Formats: sequence, C-alpha cells, structure tokens
Amino acid sequence: MSDVRLKIFYSVAKNLSFTKAAEELYISQPAVTKNIKELETEYDMTLFLRKGNKIELTDAGKLLLFHSEKIIDIYKQIRFDFDLLKNNFSGTFQLGASTTLGQYLLPALMSQFHSMHPKIKMSLITANTRDIEKYLIEKKIELGLVEGKPSNKQLKYIPFLQDEIIAIAHTSQEISTRESLSLEELKTIPLVLRELGSGSLDIIRDAFQSKNILLKDLNIAMHLGSTEGIKSYLTHANCIGFVSIAAINKEIKNGEFQVIDIEGINIERWFYFVYNQGVPQGNSDLFIKFATTHYNF
Repeated sequence: MSDVRLKIFYSVAKNLSFTKAAEELYISQPAVTKNIKELETEYDMTLFLRKGNKIELTDAGKLLLFHSEKIIDIYKQIRFDFDLLKNNFSGTFQLGASTTLGQYLLPALMSQFHSMHPKIKMSLITANTRDIEKYLIEKKIELGLVEGKPSNKQLKYIPFLQDEIIAIAHTSQEISTRESLSLEELKTIPLVLRELGSGSLDIIRDAFQSKNILLKDLNIAMHLGSTEGIKSYLTHANCIGFVSIAAINKEIKNGEFQVIDIEGINIERWFYFVYNQGVPQGNSDLFIKFATTHYNF
C-alpha cells in the first residue's frame, strides 16, 4: 500500500493498541506513534483518546476508520488486479476457520495453496463459528470457513464440503462394545459435546430437536472447547462423544475408537465459505476457487 500512514492508523484502530500495531506491521512503537501524530496534524483532528494504558477512537477516528476500510479494500483489489495481469499473485490474506476445519482440513490445503502462490502471505485464526462470523463483520479477517448452518444475515455463505458428525467411544471403554443404541438408550449414557457457540453443537442440537429431544433431555457429562479435548476425555471415561468424521478417521482405522450408530438419527452438515455481503474479492476469491478445485473430496 502506498499510503503507509493510513495502513498504520488502520492497524492501531482495529487493535486499539499501538504495541499490537507495531508487532503486526513489524515496525517500532515510536514509528507508529510518529505516524499517528502526523495524521492528526495533517487533519487537525485528534484520532485517539488515551485513557491510562488503553486507547479508544474519537468521533474523527471512527470516521477515518470507516473511510480507510474502503480505501484499503481498493488498494488490495488494485494489487490483485495487477497480479492477475501478470499471473503472479502476492499480498496478504487473513483467513479464519472454525476449529474442526482449522485443525483437520485446512493445513494441507493451505500448504498446497502456498506452494502455488508463495508470494501470498497467509495467516489463520481458529475459533468457534460464532467468533469467526464476528471477526468477519469486524473485518479482522477477509474470509471464513465455518461449520453449522448459515445464521448471520450480514454475511454470505457458500457450501464447500459435506461432513458427518458421528458418535464414538474409545475402545478401552465398555460402552464401545455396543455397535448401536436407540435414542431412549442414548439418554441414559454420559455424553461429551462441544462448547456453546460451536457450529458442531448447533447441528447436534437441531438433529435431536427434529426427534423431539432437547439437549436438556440428554445426559451431558461435559462440554469441551475442542475435538481433541473430546477425544482425550473419552480415553479416560466410559462416555460417548460426538465429533466430525474428518477429525477421527485415522483413529477409527487404527482401532482406537469405535463408531456407535444412533438409531433413527443421521447428523450431516456442510462446511461453508463465509464472507461479508457482496462478492469475494482478491485473494479471497483466489483461495475459494483453489479450494473448490483442489480439495480431495
């Protein structure tokens, strides 16, 4: 970007921190402070209020942030369009993904993408689905990949990959000897599920509600914040966990976990690309096209 001061302001405004902006931009904190002061002098406006160790945007700062987001998007699109002419892509790309996607599916895909476009600097944030949607709205990331069902009208969702959530037990536990369970039997067995806000939990909840069963009707022993946490917990407890088949395939083949069929219920879902309304631009569009043509379904 040619306007360095605007880029520095944008980083400070999004992070509400001079220190974090300096770290993000790989420059010194005094350099950040100097550029912000120069902007304030140029516009004859105070952009930030300093309150102890914290800062907040003034009305002028909020206005400049509003316009700078548009300007920065234009800069990114100019760079992408020029790269398209040269067929030599560069720039940065902030991607966010829900936990299952970020841990089990995206690393290999990102590696392939980086091999094809080594000049594009990628970063990945993993969080639950609701947080990824929040980061998109706040423009902390450019593109998200989430699980669950489309729920935020401010965002646009594109189906990417179909997934299945299955019930599993560790083969060291007694419950793993059961190949199937009725819904009534399931109500009596301790369950381990993902945390509130997880796209996986939303899908599980909806699947049970379709059978007139609420989460409160189930014997939920624990909510955990990651699939790895669920897998680890099950190695020590005679419980059933619900996880994405993409996260457990290897362990099932190795005989570590047993799939237990729950009669009358099939929990399927889609993984979605998600972005702010409009059309994906620049490297976001490039990554979507790459993923949909290169992922090994």
